[in-house]
Amino acid sequence: MSRPLLHLTVAAVLYFQGRYLLVEEKDKSSDRLVLNQPAGHVEENEDLISAVKRELQEETGLSLEPSAWLGISQLKAANGHFYVRVNFVFTPDELPALYHPQDTDILALHWLSLEELRSHVLPARSQLVLDAISQFEQKQLLPLCQIRNAITHSL
Repeated sequence: MSRPLLHLTVAAVLYFQGRYLLVEEKDKSSDRLVLNQPAGHVEENEDLISAVKRELQEETGLSLEPSAWLGISQLKAANGHFYVRVNFVFTPDELPALYHPQDTDILALHWLSLEELRSHVLPARSQLVLDAISQFEQKQLLPLCQIRNAITHSL
């Protein structure tokens, strides 16, 4: 029996003054421009919160702390791979005047309401983008303390 190609990813749902921060990027499989939350793969020896903070910094230039999480989403993509996505919420009281992507794959940053995102000329990268925002708007927030880190000890 073979195991499916499984990817552990994180995403930042950043909400500020009634809008969500989305990144414009080129989908590598379809080559089309899409909107996504700042998101990416968890790297080796990286915990979930460190991973989402790193992705947010790389893709937007913002260094922020998450305030909650929205749980786990799953997607079987067109490439046949399974993506498990842990969605984190960022709700800063203020933002720096200047910030910009550090990652050259990010073409632009967009602040959009959910309605603006739904009607935007660029599509969401996947349904997971809209689902995470809908969860946030429905206040389906989970406390960060529910993510437990176990420390491994050698015997």
